[in-house]
Order: sequence, then structure tokens, then C-alpha cells
Amino acid sequence: MHPNSAYRHGARADVGRALMETLIEEIGFGMVFAQTPDGPRVAHVPLLSTGDGALQFHLSRGNAMAKYLDGMTVLAVINGPDGYVSPRWYGEPGQVPTWNYVALELEGRVRRMDAEGLTGMLEALTARHEARIAAGEPWRMDELAPERLRGLLAGTIGFELEVLAWRETLKLSQDKSAEMRARVAEGLEGEGAHAIAHLMRTLAP
Repeated sequence: MHPNSAYRHGARADVGRALMETLIEEIGFGMVFAQTPDGPRVAHVPLLSTGDGALQFHLSRGNAMAKYLDGMTVLAVINGPDGYVSPRWYGEPGQVPTWNYVALELEGRVRRMDAEGLTGMLEALTARHEARIAAGEPWRMDELAPERLRGLLAGTIGFELEVLAWRETLKLSQDKSAEMRARVAEGLEGEGAHAIAHLMRTLAP
């Protein structure tokens, strides 16, 4: 995480945990890093927050990390909106390029889920993302033939990460004046980076 304390939510008590939960909910995808006996490994996975301090994900049984994760302490990372910031946008000399971004790190211990937990997580994950699709009826797991579903579940392992530390970076030009931030947000929006521009306008002090 960025060392500048201005990029933490501590100065904005109204942001905090609710924003971090929203990042997980809206982005829904991230990376899980672990130091395994085979060396450092990373898995790119859909993520599901339980809402009570845990994060669920699943891996193919054949994934190189799967056999090691139960009981390990790992790091999950969710990357939010981001955008390159040009010095031209500041309107003042002596500025340098940078990158504005939102990121969240979650550290904690992992446990392997049982078959019932895995099925429940996959059903919840599917329902959540199917609900975002505007047209047509949501797809459901029970549309699969039973033997097909059993085979897929047998090849999948579910995990739950008990989050012990939440670390976020909200790098939104907080170290610049309000006027400079406004110009940067306008520049980002002009380049199509609407999400990070919106966060600059709503979250930066």
C-alpha cells in the first residue's frame, strides 16, 4: 500500500469499511497471493464477501495453490478504478506524471470449505452477477444436468479467508489543491476514466 497516510480512509471516518465492502461487491474479482512450498504463487479469482469479515473464493482442484491453502495466511488484492495523470492537467509548472488508483489488500487465514459451503458460495456468486445482466432470465446452477454439476463440483475447492487486516489505498490527488484536483478529474474524464474521476470528486477532501 502507498505510504502516504493521506491516501487512507482514516481522515474520512464515513468512508472506511463500507467503501471497502463496496469495492469487493462492485468489482467482484481479485488476486490471492500465497507463499507455498513451491514458491510464491497467485490465483486470479471471483470474490464474495460474507458481510461479516470473511471473503470466499474457489479454485480448480488442479490449481498449483489449492493443495496448500488450508490453514495458510494469504493476501487478497482487489484493484479498483485507476488512471494516468498527466502533468499538463495541473495548470501549474513543476509537476510530474503519476497514477491515481484505488486498491484494497485483505490479509488473513484461509480455511477449506466443505461441499455444502462450496455449493452455497457458487449459488450466491452466480445469483449476484446474473442479477446485473439486464436482459433475459438469470441462469441458475440447477439448469445443469445433475451428473454435470457433480463433476464440476468435484473438480472445485472452496475457501474462506478470515480477514484479519484491511489495508486500502485511495490515491485521488489528495496532496493537491481543490482546484488542481478538479482539473485532474476533468482530464481523466476526458480520457474515458470516468470511475476514478467520479471517486476524486466524491471521496477526496
